[in-house]
Amino acid sequence: MSEKTKIAVLGGGIVGATTAFYLSQLPQYDVTLFDSGTGQATSAAAGIICPWLSQRRNKQWYQLAAKGAAFYPQLIQDLGEDPTQSDIYRQVGTLVFKKTPKLLSKLEKIALKRREDAPTMGEIAILSPAEIKEKMPLLDVKEEALFASGGAKVDGALLTTKLKEQALKNGAAVYHEAVTLSIQANEKQPYHLKGIATERTFDKVVLAVGAWLPELLEPLGYQVDIRPQKGQLVELHLDAATDDWPVVMPDGEKDIIPFANGKVIVGATHENDQGYDLEPTKKQLQVMLDEAIEMAPELADADIKGIRVGTRAYTSDFAPFFGEVPESSGLYAASGLGSSGLTSGPMIAKILVQLINGDPTDLPVGDYPIEIYITQ
Repeated sequence: MSEKTKIAVLGGGIVGATTAFYLSQLPQYDVTLFDSGTGQATSAAAGIICPWLSQRRNKQWYQLAAKGAAFYPQLIQDLGEDPTQSDIYRQVGTLVFKKTPKLLSKLEKIALKRREDAPTMGEIAILSPAEIKEKMPLLDVKEEALFASGGAKVDGALLTTKLKEQALKNGAAVYHEAVTLSIQANEKQPYHLKGIATERTFDKVVLAVGAWLPELLEPLGYQVDIRPQKGQLVELHLDAATDDWPVVMPDGEKDIIPFANGKVIVGATHENDQGYDLEPTKKQLQVMLDEAIEMAPELADADIKGIRVGTRAYTSDFAPFFGEVPESSGLYAASGLGSSGLTSGPMIAKILVQLINGDPTDLPVGDYPIEIYITQ
């Protein structure tokens, strides 16, 4: 019996937890996940899985996000959940608002065209204010909205918790601490990880630490094109049956995402030049809430149950990257996912597992070139 390949995954967010989960299902790997939890974007995030209605022009980004959206039902099933009933992820539809009817009509045409290759999108329709109210009683609006029935909501904290639980059941080890990375090129297991309580060596390492990637790679002589962005969300509670309400994307960045049992998430902020600050900012949160209350007046009386703060990772051109780190065989990294991390993260993790296995990848890795963002 051959010895197992020892793989460490650094970072317990959406990419790291999904990678560890799928690697732990394969008998040839001994998987260890290091998850310090600090500032993790996924654990703070509640996301809308609806990339088809984005007007972002980067074709590679869209292909990745669309693949990620289509992959979600399979991921949830692999975790032993029913995609139609899960509190982690559910397709409830998405309502998208635009500034003018002309812009809304333009978006409808884009969506109908994209649906030819993305049946997950479901039915597409422009709804009147009365029809919107019927689907989403919380809203009080005078304008129309575009509705995509395949749009979904996902709770990042619940998802990563479930992924790590299943990885543990599959035999993976999980350490809740930060580690440093060093490389001993001539050793059998060249990658050394050292934390406060742990020091171990590995055959391969996956770096899925988001905005903290420079901290690990720059001491090894790499330059890393990653910068942090602060994101804040507010968790509210309503006395209402919110389970099947659709998610709402206003014209702007402050989404309204209803979950089960009266939970409603509002967010998120996009704050640059805040470094790695994780303190809630009352002014920013209030501006965000006020915008949501304009569309949904009942939120003014909702109870605030919590505030989530995380740090997203962005590249200078806002494009994600992933793959094998240049000049370091067996060292993999992914970052730069920004605010679409919950959508694209699981697909990136799947591709990383395919790369590690030497299997064909679901998307061309060359379309997301790591060597542009990690250089020596």
